[in-house]
Amino acid sequence: QVRLVESGGGSVQAGGSLRLSCAASGVIFSPNVMGWFRQAPGKQRELVASITSGGTTTYAGSVKGRFTISRDSLRMNDLKPEDTAVYYCMLTQRGNDYWGQGTQVTVSS
Repeated sequence: QVRLVESGGGSVQAGGSLRLSCAASGVIFSPNVMGWFRQAPGKQRELVASITSGGTTTYAGSVKGRFTISRDSLRMNDLKPEDTAVYYCMLTQRGNDYWGQGTQVTVSS
């Protein structure tokens, strides 16, 4: 069993930065994929960024150039009001998905 715990959310003004962390415990296998998703009120959950155990990264077009994913964190720069959402980390391994509880990010204009 894998447990994921996010931290680092909060409220910032537009143009500010936040760093979200995802602490993973349990048995982690390779290969795997770690991802960050977000869900804004009234919207579907969407993939923000992902990174494989080999280090390959992908980003949603809306965050490319502003967000940087690593194996245990998501660095968010130049935040915009449309980035406001609950952010979740997720680990996929051996056909199983594991989710954290989410952390709120609020960006004011």
